[in-house]
Amino acid sequence: MEETILISYLNDFIFCPVSIYFHKLYGNLKKDLYQSEYQINGTNAHKAIDNKTYSTKKNILQGIDIYSSKYGIEGKIDIFDVNKGEIVERKNKITQIYEGYVFQIYAQYYGLKEMGYKIKKLSLYSMSDNKKYDIKLPEDNKEMKIKFENLIKNIHQFSIENFKQDNKEKCKKCIYEPACDRSLIC
Repeated sequence: MEETILISYLNDFIFCPVSIYFHKLYGNLKKDLYQSEYQINGTNAHKAIDNKTYSTKKNILQGIDIYSSKYGIEGKIDIFDVNKGEIVERKNKITQIYEGYVFQIYAQYYGLKEMGYKIKKLSLYSMSDNKKYDIKLPEDNKEMKIKFENLIKNIHQFSIENFKQDNKEKCKKCIYEPACDRSLIC
């Protein structure tokens, strides 16, 4: 049986598959010892969701655990408005819609759908500038759905022994770069 994939790993794997190894390795350490300002701001952006203080409305689900048996993905949603059928993935600041963001909300979509919820809309929300971006449902964007499914397949088939980073810019932005034996920064 294949290992379950955490929703957060979808974006991380696209950035650098080795970062997942470091997430697991550093898992129990205090995050302020190794996280950058960007990761700390991202964590802070989710506090209201994690503490379930974003809303007191009964139709707003926040921070609930989900699982998709079809894709073997688990994690937490940010916000789901049951009345509107809208999933909202919150980010501290969105400067570009990365595929990883879309795949994270797809994972939430499939988990909630398997739980019996009717989803009509997907949105990314940029907290720092109060902007909302609509994302097409997987059925309405066949190309992205195929990429999502290929990503899951690639995660399951990944071998850290054979991985070589080829993007120096990713190494420059990686919080794990100082400990990584695959870094392109000399």
